[in-house]
Amino acid sequence: MLAAFIIVFREVLEAGLITGVMLAASEGVRGRGLVISLGIVGGIVGSAIIALFAEQIANLFEGSGQELLNAAILSVAVVMLVWTVVWMASHGKEMVSEMRAVSSDVKAGRRPLAALGLVVGMAVLREGVEIVLFMYGIAITGGEGPLNVGLGFLGGVVAGGLVSFVLYRGLVAIPVKHLFKTTTVLITLLAAGLTAQVIGILQDAGFIQSMIDPVWNSSWLLADDSAVGRVLRTLVGYRAEPTGMQVIGYLGTVVVIVVMSRIVNGRLQSRKASGAALAGGKR
Repeated sequence: MLAAFIIVFREVLEAGLITGVMLAASEGVRGRGLVISLGIVGGIVGSAIIALFAEQIANLFEGSGQELLNAAILSVAVVMLVWTVVWMASHGKEMVSEMRAVSSDVKAGRRPLAALGLVVGMAVLREGVEIVLFMYGIAITGGEGPLNVGLGFLGGVVAGGLVSFVLYRGLVAIPVKHLFKTTTVLITLLAAGLTAQVIGILQDAGFIQSMIDPVWNSSWLLADDSAVGRVLRTLVGYRAEPTGMQVIGYLGTVVVIVVMSRIVNGRLQSRKASGAALAGGKR
């Protein structure tokens, strides 16, 4: 029961942290609850479907099927997170000014909400897959009875959900004018951390064999499996022993997001300047 509780709590907390960041990023926009809820439901349904084929998936690619599946899910999440940050860079200020007055006009929130919902769905799906495969392993070994496993599962879901909610309420207490700056930084680091995780998964599976040695070891300061280490691993991609390729992937993702955001912002400012000039000329 304890093993089931710990793993489910960890996975629910990870998915809950991501969901909390996405909710905070869309605070005040009508329809966000429905879109993100659909993402959660979609992730749960996807996990249930994968549960039906857990054995076959685990045996694909010489036992690396789970790793490839996780890498694919994370890669989609990274792409959507990058797109979300770039969108926020060009529309964030407009959205902040309109947040409290949003009614029928949700054009500023419609596109990013779709991305946020998909990111949440991918997070729930990935964590759900890990829970499914873990439970599948318990079923094979027969180490614990169904009742104990069920109690551990329910306890983990409740505890993970409560902790995620508390962290989310703390996040949305940030003043609105600082909300987008804070969530943009969090989402950028989250995307970078997921990129590093994808690389780590592919390295462990043997698909990436270059720069696999750890660059440093900070376990003495903060271990990966500590409570704080797990939270930082989810939110900012903390690794006590990152490989060289993971460091490159992490920093590369941050650079790509910053550069793309500045390019989009520059184009937006140019369009506004051109529009103002045309309006002045007509007068």
